[in-house]
Amino acid sequence: MNIKSIVAKINAHKKQPNLRFELKRKTERFADLLFYTLFDSETPVAPNMSVLEEAFDELVGLACWETEKPCKKVWENYVVALPEILERLNLDAEAIVNCDPASLSMEEVYMAYPGFYAIAIYRLAHELYIQGFPLVPRLMTEYAHRQTGVDINPGARIGKSFFIDHGTGVVIGETAIIHDHVKIYQGVTLGALYVAKDLQRTKRHPTIEDNVTIYANATILGGKTIVGTNSIIGGNAWVTASIPANSTVFHTPEIRIKTLPNAI
Repeated sequence: MNIKSIVAKINAHKKQPNLRFELKRKTERFADLLFYTLFDSETPVAPNMSVLEEAFDELVGLACWETEKPCKKVWENYVVALPEILERLNLDAEAIVNCDPASLSMEEVYMAYPGFYAIAIYRLAHELYIQGFPLVPRLMTEYAHRQTGVDINPGARIGKSFFIDHGTGVVIGETAIIHDHVKIYQGVTLGALYVAKDLQRTKRHPTIEDNVTIYANATILGGKTIVGTNSIIGGNAWVTASIPANSTVFHTPEIRIKTLPNAI
């Protein structure tokens, strides 16, 4: 087999004309620019807004290939939302400082907490998601996922003062709803009971009400599952039905300790 026939076969199997990985790279650059513009004290906001607009125009050119769905006006709406997004993110950072005894300063939270970074990119992506901008919101949250181990679908709805501690292994599904002042720890999954393509427009993931704490490696599944206000879900718990307000859910493992006889 010669090289020409190999190339021809590869080209025959490249069936996605709009699959340009340049979009992924430029989305990551856009996410970094946004983060620095909002938080870095040495990054001037005014000149960076023009840079961000140019970067966004590049994303429009790469992502908006469906001509009947114009994306040009999305930027104007997005810019208007940025101050409110920043206000919410500052509340998230304050929640971390107030809840985590290991946090020493706000600066530490912004620069060193993977949970905060994942929340920040999620909130910046969510606004594009609700405006219907294609693909880019998911690429943004996957960028944060790769860096932090926190997987938040941009379609999830998350309220104020959200706290993710440690972060690694957290999964929050597309139709999850999280109210205000919720705390979750590493390994928590807010997922679906089962997966089928015809459930795409169905609420598949749980609702978490105000002031709930979910400890490490707990799994909460199902679109009809509601965890009531002020509840505590213990580590490793498996929850597939609603929990009333002010409840505590424990997983009680069976621990057996076997003592070996002294060696002779």
